[in-house]
Amino acid sequence: MAALAWLLIPLSATVGATIWGGWAARSRSTEDTAGLDGYARFRDAMEKPLPRDGSI
Repeated sequence: MAALAWLLIPLSATVGATIWGGWAARSRSTEDTAGLDGYARFRDAMEKPLPRDGSI
C-alpha cells in the first residue's frame, strides 16, 4: 500500500503539470482592434501640421 502511495505522487504531479501546461499554452487573443484604431487616429492627428492662422 505504501508503494501505491509513492506511485500516486509522481502521477498526480504529471497530471497537474499537464493541466498547467495546457493552461499556459492557451490562446490569448485579445480583440484590441479598437485600441489600435484609436492609436492610428492619434498618430495621424500628430502628423498633421498646425494651421498658420492661429485658429485651432
